[in-house]
Amino acid sequence: MNIQPPLCARGVPESFLTKFGSHVSGVLSGFDRLRFRATLRLLFVPAIMEGYLNACHVLLKDFKTYALGVTARLKAAAYDSAKAAGRPDLYLPSPEISKEEKARQIAQADQVKEGLIALFSATEPCLSYSVRGDKTTRRLRLVLEMRKCTHFYHYFMHPDFGQVSVRVQSWFPFAVDVCVNGREWLARQMDRAGLAYEQRDNCFAWVSDAARAQELLEEQLRTDWTGVLQPLLEKAHPLHAELGRPLGQSYYWSASQTEFATDVLFKDAAALAGVYPALVHHGIRTFGGEDVLRFLGKTRPGLCAGEVKSTRKRRVEGVRLKHEVKGNSIKMYDKQGSVLRVETTIVRPEEFKVYRSSQGAPEQKKDWKPMRRSVADLARRAEVSAAANARYLTALASTAQTTPLKNQACEVCRRRTVEGRSYRALNPWAPEDARLLELVSRAEFTINGFRNRDLRPDLFGKASSDAEERRRAAKVSRQLGLLKAHGLIAKVGRTHRWKMTAKGRQTVTALLTARETDVEQLTKLAA
Repeated sequence: MNIQPPLCARGVPESFLTKFGSHVSGVLSGFDRLRFRATLRLLFVPAIMEGYLNACHVLLKDFKTYALGVTARLKAAAYDSAKAAGRPDLYLPSPEISKEEKARQIAQADQVKEGLIALFSATEPCLSYSVRGDKTTRRLRLVLEMRKCTHFYHYFMHPDFGQVSVRVQSWFPFAVDVCVNGREWLARQMDRAGLAYEQRDNCFAWVSDAARAQELLEEQLRTDWTGVLQPLLEKAHPLHAELGRPLGQSYYWSASQTEFATDVLFKDAAALAGVYPALVHHGIRTFGGEDVLRFLGKTRPGLCAGEVKSTRKRRVEGVRLKHEVKGNSIKMYDKQGSVLRVETTIVRPEEFKVYRSSQGAPEQKKDWKPMRRSVADLARRAEVSAAANARYLTALASTAQTTPLKNQACEVCRRRTVEGRSYRALNPWAPEDARLLELVSRAEFTINGFRNRDLRPDLFGKASSDAEERRRAAKVSRQLGLLKAHGLIAKVGRTHRWKMTAKGRQTVTALLTARETDVEQLTKLAA
């Protein structure tokens, strides 16, 4: 097996490496694409925006004239920068045109090694201001609404990040978006470290020293994001300081979208092709809403499975299986033939938690609070995303079995004696046992485990009396003892909670999958 032990602790579960390690040459786990947003946050509040105009001595009736003047200066600065650098400026009339690909083509044709590649302009939707009359008050007021305006895309060849884009909105409140590619960044890190690699599109099919490359990826997490992004803002948006001056504010950096990819590098395309169809088939047929919630670390049963969408799509880079819930998603690709990529995308970080003190009061006691969009919580995003990828790979390892099902089932399907006490065999095809196995493997119990009382309502419904509740509690205790005797669950120390063991997760998943497989499929497999 060519996998180094430290990789197990860096986002790839041991169960997956145990099963597929002989086919794997390395693992890379880190940020892929990152989209940052710089905003003058106060200007997104209409009342404060009116105060801003007042500080600039601009009446509401003159807002359009004032805004047009600022926009004209911003446009002139953009075109002047392209002209000074001797680079092309192009208007792209259709959203179907890939700006990233077009910039790449220009960079290759003109051999751009550093600096501005090209300036693109496009008319696109944005959140911006208009002046409207209020019939109730008979006064003018500012309205923040969806509009369209010109956006400027400044594509740079950055010495550290490779190709990056800076998108500047040309109308108030002048939001700025910066896109960085973590894998392009890694390529330059490896070049400086003297590591050999084979890069295909946005992934690496082979790396001479995967452990060292992983260390470089982890160095990215210690980046001073504001420090590296601010120079890009200054190049593409020279009016940024002037616009913030009336209210004494500066542009605030947040991460509007992060993609964290775990790439398992198979030795060749044939090795991945031998297992990938089975992985896709299992994922689309078996991973239900609760499984997806578990992958994304959700423990709230109130978030129903109906909000989860799973789709399979064949793309140029391979077959993609995607699971999405509330805007956040986890995907699986077979990229460039020999790379298995599992990727978590976060666009709504508030769905996750971070252990921190209250914003603006660092002296306060820390507690678990909603994750912020701020770049300050980017390391926590990486931690959450890596854990989601690992859970997904664990599920794949437990279902893509090369071991016969009888080897998984024989232990739990026969009587056992533990410490002199005999326990009956489990029967996963019997409704009562199957229901129990389904309950203890539910998504919301993955992180914090479950208690006796968590199972009783689903197993028996509402009790009619306290005596009946006690009888049910005793019965569940016996059932939990049975699962423990078979090694499927274990007690969480100093609590009343239980959790699935690694063996339990693997065995129960395999048994429940087999239980749901139809006879026609099994007949085809046996033919």
